[in-house]
Amino acid sequence: MKGKSNISCIIVDDEPLARDIIENYISRIDNLELIASCSNALEAFNLITKRPIDLIFLDIQMPEITGIEFLKELQPTPKVIFTTAYSEYAVDAFNLEAVDYLLKPIEFSRFLKAINKVFKLTNNTKEEKLVSPKTKLDTSDYFLYLKVEKTMQKIFLKDIHYIESLRNYIKIKTSDREIVALKSISSIEGLLPTKKFLRVHRSFIIAIDFIDSFSPSEINIKGIHIPVGRHYKNTVKKVLGYY
Repeated sequence: MKGKSNISCIIVDDEPLARDIIENYISRIDNLELIASCSNALEAFNLITKRPIDLIFLDIQMPEITGIEFLKELQPTPKVIFTTAYSEYAVDAFNLEAVDYLLKPIEFSRFLKAINKVFKLTNNTKEEKLVSPKTKLDTSDYFLYLKVEKTMQKIFLKDIHYIESLRNYIKIKTSDREIVALKSISSIEGLLPTKKFLRVHRSFIIAIDFIDSFSPSEINIKGIHIPVGRHYKNTVKKVLGYY
């Protein structure tokens, strides 16, 4: 778009996994420049006093000072998108003229909608769509931190073959190991790029790049036969091109 420049932004969140997710999303969008990822409001305040920032992705519940309290102290106030697990602060956020209020777990499509609001305000235009994901999706460096027993473990998306639901847990089969993590399959589905991963069953998400063969009822990945759920068959056929 003519005249559109980069938006400098920072992340302020005390949860490492939450910061990783937002970093992942930012990396997929042109014209967003991530300056820093901060674990608390004081760290962010010290950074903002040294250089101007256009946009803050701001958590609310953090140690020592909340996101709401932090924003009240900023002069001048950058544009803010709140990223939080708590819905009850939405009125306070919008009274502080926040651009948007995103509830965790945040899906990429919802994140993109919030960024479009920022670009509309920045460019003072009535266009409906100002920003879109980068056309070339390179997930080679994308990763997640997932809770495995008492530690947060890094898992690169490029290594994942498939994900299986185990009620409140998921089993992730990678190139060289199996990982059981405390997370629901629906919540992790929202963190995965749809061009690389596909939900084929209420209990399974598969990595498209690792498919060896498939039919409308079954996916074969490295000798593992994964069922296609009845409600997912039409989507599987459409995405994978079954004729």
